Amino acid sequence: MMNCPVSKKCGGCRYIEMPYADQLKKKQKTAERLLKKYGRVNRIIGMENPEHYRNKVHAAFAFYKGKGIVSGIYEEGTHHVVPVDSCLLEDAKADEIILSVRKLAKAFKIKAYDEDSGYGLLRHVLVRTGHVTGQIMVVLVLGSPVLPSKKNFVNELCKLHPEITTIVLNVNNKRTSMVLGDKQQVLYGKGYIEDRLCGRTFRISPQSFYQVNAVQTEKLYNQAMAYASLSGRETVIDAYCGIGTIGIAVSDRVKRVIGVELNQTAVKDAVVNAKRNGVKNVDIYQNDAGRFMGQLAEAGEKIDVVFMDPPRSGSTEEFMDALLCLQPERIVYISCNLETLARDLEYLTRRTYHVQEMTPVDMFPFTDDIEMVCILKKKMRKIV
Repeated sequence: MMNCPVSKKCGGCRYIEMPYADQLKKKQKTAERLLKKYGRVNRIIGMENPEHYRNKVHAAFAFYKGKGIVSGIYEEGTHHVVPVDSCLLEDAKADEIILSVRKLAKAFKIKAYDEDSGYGLLRHVLVRTGHVTGQIMVVLVLGSPVLPSKKNFVNELCKLHPEITTIVLNVNNKRTSMVLGDKQQVLYGKGYIEDRLCGRTFRISPQSFYQVNAVQTEKLYNQAMAYASLSGRETVIDAYCGIGTIGIAVSDRVKRVIGVELNQTAVKDAVVNAKRNGVKNVDIYQNDAGRFMGQLAEAGEKIDVVFMDPPRSGSTEEFMDALLCLQPERIVYISCNLETLARDLEYLTRRTYHVQEMTPVDMFPFTDDIEMVCILKKKMRKIV
């Protein structure tokens, strides 16, 4: 059980005052209530040390009269910044770096961005940390491409935190709730970091998706690979593949991997990651996953296993219809939203598939979010 002075305002940690064992019990009950009608729900996989697990830390910046420049987390349901110096969920070093950026912004007279007026410069700071490598990326999100005394600012930040391996300036000059803009400039280092996951090395760019809890991601992916029952002869699809983590992780257990991802930056990272790991049986395509699956179905491709890890909104009917046409032997569905998962399982199990079993993984301790991995198999045809 932990205490946080801003938990009531932030709203990010609904279970902050609940003992961890009780959190797991509550999540287990939630998973069973929503999903047991589809199949067996195994015991949730928890964390040994459930604090400071977030390797991606985002801070919003604002200016408040009487306080000056502040950084922290948006109050739940608003764009009001709750000042936060440290968070019990976030990587501790990332929090220290954000605090240093805030102090340097004051020293360099850099004004915080005001969403209402569009005035000011510093909007957000994003810090990504490699759990295994220790590499650290700092992304300064500005409302303009011009950072005053840019060189001096970077030098001072690196003096305070020599462990930083790269600093990127990202420009977001639109009136939008999106954190990152489209344009960026590398101020220091390579512009990306690398981390190791499931024995493979992955390049992570500012805009690429990478699971925020590396410890639990290994457990999640190991469960997904076990569910896939791979023999070395399969052609598999890694749908919504991001930077290629799942597909590359299973590449030595299958004949061929086809990855599909819409985000262009992530696709570039995935291609580099395949080469970086010496993997030659992975092909990555930039496309909408549903459209791509439909094209494969029309072409009559034979697919043995599909790994799918869609966004919180779940999959689409277009994707699932294509899936039903392709009729892979096994579908491994990874979800971070049990409600959209239940909706999609309803759609798939009405037709060709049944859920054999599923395992919840606690990727987000102290929150009410639950990650789930399911194995679906083709229904046996009745012999008349």
